[in-house]
Amino acid sequence: MASLIHCPHCGSRPKEEFSIRGDASLVRPSPSASDEEWHRYVHIRDNPKGRYKEHWHHAFGCRRWLVVERDNFTHEVFSVTDAAEAAKAVQA
Repeated sequence: MASLIHCPHCGSRPKEEFSIRGDASLVRPSPSASDEEWHRYVHIRDNPKGRYKEHWHHAFGCRRWLVVERDNFTHEVFSVTDAAEAAKAVQA
């Protein structure tokens, strides 16, 4: 049986419809940030084992960006939220 991911826009969909695009906890530096800050943001990344948030793209569905909280070792998904809504929640 295929693993299903619950898209907040499309409902339960096969995981193959999504592409993982990386860590959702990173904060983009300001355009005037130093070269060192940009270097760290672009090239220096942790590779944690366990539960964390990632950006996923629903490439073969609604084409929306999502924030998926999952365990990258067990692949258990804990939550899926629209990335725009997640960004608004962080700003509030």
